[in-house]
Amino acid sequence: MDHAFLRRTELPRPDVTAEDSAALFASHYRLSGPVMELGSQQDRNYRIDAPEGRFVLKICRADYAMIELEAQNAALRHIANRPGAPSVPRVLSSSDGLEIVPVQLRGEDYQLRLLDFIEGEQLTRRKHLPAVTVAALGSLGGRLAAALSDFDHPGLTRDLQWDLRRAQPVVHHLLSAVQDQRQKTRIAEAVDAAMARLEPLMADLRLQAIHHDVTDDNVVSHLTEGGQFLPFGVIDFGDVVHGWLVADLAVTCASLLHHADGDPFVILPAVQAFHEVFPLNRAELRALWPLVVARAAVLVASSEQQLALDPDNTYVSGNIGHERMILDVALSVPFSLMETAIVQATGQAVEAAIAGGPLFPGVNSGDFAVIALDPQSALFDGKGLPRPDIEDALLREAAFGRATATRYGEYRLTRTISPSPRPPESLALFVDLLLPAGTEVAAPFDGVVAIREGHLCLKGKKATLHLDGLQVPLDFPEPVRQGEAIGIVGDISAGAGRSRLRVQLCRDPDILPPLFARPDHAAAWAALCPSPKKLLGFDCDAPAAESAALLQRRQAHFARPQKNYYAEPPQIERGWREFLVDVEGRTYLDMVNNVTILGHGHPRLAEAVHRQWQRLNTNSRFHYAAVAEFSERLAALAPDGLDTVFLVNSGSEANDLALRLAWAASDARNMLCLLEGYHGWSVASDAVSTSIADNPRALTTRPDWVHPVMSPNTYRGPFRGPGSTRDYVAAVAPVLEDLDAKGQGLAGFICECVYGNAGGIPLPPGYLQQVYAMVRARGGLCIADEVQVGYGRLGHHFWGFEQQQVVPDIITIAKGMGNGHPLGAVITTRAIADALEKEGYFFSSAGGSPVSCVVGMTVLDIMQDERLQENACVVGDHLKRRLEALGQRFPLVGAVHGMGLYLGLEFVRDRETLVPATEETAAICDRLLQLGVIMQPTGDYLNVLKIKPPLCLSRENADFFVDMLERVLSEGW
Repeated sequence: MDHAFLRRTELPRPDVTAEDSAALFASHYRLSGPVMELGSQQDRNYRIDAPEGRFVLKICRADYAMIELEAQNAALRHIANRPGAPSVPRVLSSSDGLEIVPVQLRGEDYQLRLLDFIEGEQLTRRKHLPAVTVAALGSLGGRLAAALSDFDHPGLTRDLQWDLRRAQPVVHHLLSAVQDQRQKTRIAEAVDAAMARLEPLMADLRLQAIHHDVTDDNVVSHLTEGGQFLPFGVIDFGDVVHGWLVADLAVTCASLLHHADGDPFVILPAVQAFHEVFPLNRAELRALWPLVVARAAVLVASSEQQLALDPDNTYVSGNIGHERMILDVALSVPFSLMETAIVQATGQAVEAAIAGGPLFPGVNSGDFAVIALDPQSALFDGKGLPRPDIEDALLREAAFGRATATRYGEYRLTRTISPSPRPPESLALFVDLLLPAGTEVAAPFDGVVAIREGHLCLKGKKATLHLDGLQVPLDFPEPVRQGEAIGIVGDISAGAGRSRLRVQLCRDPDILPPLFARPDHAAAWAALCPSPKKLLGFDCDAPAAESAALLQRRQAHFARPQKNYYAEPPQIERGWREFLVDVEGRTYLDMVNNVTILGHGHPRLAEAVHRQWQRLNTNSRFHYAAVAEFSERLAALAPDGLDTVFLVNSGSEANDLALRLAWAASDARNMLCLLEGYHGWSVASDAVSTSIADNPRALTTRPDWVHPVMSPNTYRGPFRGPGSTRDYVAAVAPVLEDLDAKGQGLAGFICECVYGNAGGIPLPPGYLQQVYAMVRARGGLCIADEVQVGYGRLGHHFWGFEQQQVVPDIITIAKGMGNGHPLGAVITTRAIADALEKEGYFFSSAGGSPVSCVVGMTVLDIMQDERLQENACVVGDHLKRRLEALGQRFPLVGAVHGMGLYLGLEFVRDRETLVPATEETAAICDRLLQLGVIMQPTGDYLNVLKIKPPLCLSRENADFFVDMLERVLSEGW
């Protein structure tokens, strides 16, 4: 083969400085202005900011034929005229009317071209690219390929080191510059394996004009309001060539791998989007991953060689770390896995299940008992998050003298990891069996046997059977025929006990498959490692996940105003302490669930509920001890004089009842409330709720008895600083004076003593003291809504009103007091409570039931015994300090509100104007979910993270939350 073209790979960049380029701009294009060098591997690119606009001067050596440069220019013009094609630069002529200008500098011949500069962001330095960006990059590549599909030019037929058809000779040539022998061998083996895999596919790979360099470095993107990048334009046509169509996509996919956090599946949205625009055939889909590996090998070998030639090339030295990472990720998985995943991503079918004869001809398949180890298995109830080492014990406990099996395709709870930014490898790709020692195992199909360290492989035509736990004979016939004995289970000399056998199938004979796969890789691994049920003779498969169908059923019958978290929510079916677990075995740190104040799955609470429900559960009109005891304990928690308790089922009911009490006790109707507040969903509690995040029409639909006053928001409101209390109190006066002038009475004032829905913002010092006095002077009652912020959550105080040093007339509570059980309460004075009798009696069917009262008392006992309020104080203060430290690094962080474990992290686009970062906050929450943290926005602008986890949150898990948030803010979302 003629390797003349490889000599160009040994050329350093043109010796042209910024000063030289300024002179070239002036003499050939009559442009002047500041000049800045742009990166390039073998050319020189300089940008000039001239009065006429921004332009890029491209300088290459004369070794590149004129016809090649003409082909690049022609391609740019061709694409610019294609509807739907990406944006590309325009080619501009010199003052002499030339598109390609030959020049000589210091005895070297160069060629100049001038392009206009496309404004936009490049993706190279963005560590994380969300799926929407990856898909947009794939779509852009597909549209570019479509635009070039009818383009031709004589200059496209050229020898190019980046042409993946030549990857093998190019890499072997370049490897002479690699000093590390181990690395040299690794790269050579990678490209050889890739090309061997491509060989049988080459005849079906289509050829056309391709850009061959649509990478994160060569596209420009615009930034959405949510802080995500969407590519719209393509630059640098230096590698345009007549080549394999699928190679264009392979180059794009390879560039994504240094944004992948080690996960090669990150390319799949790009593959799917490209395929939707410009469909690939089956051979091209199978060829894609080998071409990605080949591209990775070319990149690393080329950069190593270029640095040897040009050690001062900062562009190459800055990128080589990325390129090494690309190769590492490309080689981290088998070819067969990625080929399968790519085919699946484009909606094409994979091979069917593996059939064969019985594996245990002497065992009746009906004798097997199958156990479940998934997150919904009753085996784990009340036991926390199990460890993997209990699987064998659970299998043996379930046997009861029978042959026993685990399930294939099951997401095992035993494999969960908490906390973790990555999904666990939880899907079982095998079946474990507990069988009588000595059970004979037969070959289910013809094959060749290999034994390695007690692991038996039977390699057949369509699959390899992997068995662990066999006693095998010393010799096997070659080949083994279907039905012939290949061993016995366990050691028969040990007696009549039961032994464990692991059974796994794999279509790829060249790999030892993993036992478990992470959920986002599960479909591809399951296709490679199908169920062995046809060999076992019984159904060992776990039911397929139906989360998407279940969500559709929810949406079909569950009223739409009852929203769910996230557009694509995980299906949560188990919890433990501050963790939630989905059906795929993924554990999430729950940083938003203020309902479960003790944490999830508390065994002591579950036992108390179980015990009471077995005895009695009825309504509070019956006489039983629990309602008296719980009422007494609640009254003891309140300030002196607040000694009378109503028991209800929710915060909405509690606030609704509090309003009725204020009306009854005052003989008035008018109520004051705060703007930005939220108090519930019932008619009365909704009437005094003014948060537009919960009700966009809140400010225009209040009944005439509701009188909202200015929100005393000391961060975002009109008054800030030490004197804000006076100003916010003064803003209440006109409303009261207007009521006085009209001769209308005042029933009362309701507010959260720490602004809950606004993100835990404390009221200005002394605010409630003065407003309470103004309300009481007019005969009104003061209601403290402690539903979200009270009950020990603030850490430093049990009640929110303690922070303001006031005593309300009515306290409302719910949420945490039942740890998720429907339980709420109103605490007030006997006189206020008795005032309700003139309107009739009060009754809540389930409020104050025996079970509810036992729940409430058990929660209080556990809070005291586990010192949860103290934990909220200590861990909450630590968490707040760490969140405040983020504000020193990231301008998006506007403020950290709240105290204890009721905190709000407010995001703003500008710290002076406080423009809310609403879209960014939503995207950050979605990214946190990917990293294993449950978080949601709050506030009127939905730009505040509402941080209110279970009070058992550990310091270590608080740190995990901040670490993940810091990662998102650093890497992007």
